[in-house]
Amino acid sequence: MAFYVEQLGFDVIEDKEMGGDKRWVVVAPKTAATAILLARAIGPDQSAAIGNQTGGRVGFFLATDDFTRDHAAMTAKGVRFLEARRDEPYGKVAVFVDPFGNKWDLIEPA
Repeated sequence: MAFYVEQLGFDVIEDKEMGGDKRWVVVAPKTAATAILLARAIGPDQSAAIGNQTGGRVGFFLATDDFTRDHAAMTAKGVRFLEARRDEPYGKVAVFVDPFGNKWDLIEPA
């Protein structure tokens, strides 16, 4: 949860202990209509899938209205980008990874 809140600036929507070593944590980008449920892997099959839920492809997209501002802020907070900014027909974009190996696009749509 710390990465999403402290480094990406997400808000904690819900954080509830569910018993039996389970915890319900929902985070969301500020002003977003979408949220993400963070769940701890249980068992070897789920643990083996950490960071590879999308088969090595970008699976998450974080939209911004100011790529330069947010890229600089994220970099200053230690977010690891895998590439420099690219200018694509659909907007400004760069891929970053979360601590679990999931790939994200930071994107300012054209």
